[in-house]
Amino acid sequence: MNTYDYEGRVAAVTGGANGIGAAIAARMAASGARVAIWDMDIATPEAKVADLPDDTRLMVQVDVTDPASVAAAMERTEAAFGQVDVLINSAGIAGPTAAVAEYPPEMWRKVQEVNLDGTFLCCRAVAPGMSARGYGRIVNVASIAGKEGNPNASAYSASKAAVIALTKSLGKELAGSDIAVNCITPATAQTRILEQVSAEFIEYMRSKIPRGRFVTVEEIASMVLWMASAENSFTTGAVFDLSGGRATY
Repeated sequence: MNTYDYEGRVAAVTGGANGIGAAIAARMAASGARVAIWDMDIATPEAKVADLPDDTRLMVQVDVTDPASVAAAMERTEAAFGQVDVLINSAGIAGPTAAVAEYPPEMWRKVQEVNLDGTFLCCRAVAPGMSARGYGRIVNVASIAGKEGNPNASAYSASKAAVIALTKSLGKELAGSDIAVNCITPATAQTRILEQVSAEFIEYMRSKIPRGRFVTVEEIASMVLWMASAENSFTTGAVFDLSGGRATY
């Protein structure tokens, strides 16, 4: 297990109660960070975060699509830990699998609200403090779908493509300080998000990965741990591939 020095750092992890977010939060806490878990569902967190010491973990119920809720989460985190040095935007939904002609408009909007607007609002909340202190790390969880587009998953693919573009824009905006804004584009991971799609779609996603398996949340956490550390002092506005060989660029 890789570790980096996160002593004295505070990380906010959206969607941090389960799945990818929980794996990242637990790895950061093991490396010395205090971690604020920003999640809609804080009642049933995975053991890896539920068992963290109270002085290193703060559970904050937040709706990332609501500016007031995000602002309240930021205020509570700063009150408890002083500041936010690292933001991991992991909260997301898949939405239904359906052709564009049959895709429910209300679900299209919901997927954009959670995956794109939520990422924007959380970045917007932490950027002023990071700029004032001259230090920060933001890692946005995009997807290989944002590069390639998945059939019958247009809303999800479009939202993740937009997250990639948002990452590049914000990375350039904040490049004058020691603030790194990057994103990852993982292939499918075996998390609760798969409960939202059909078995046929899951098998299709697996068949597209040359390694022949899904990425693990621990593998994602390993990459993110470096991306969000002080050692990542130059790279910003970049896209880090975690597709098991699927990505062509």
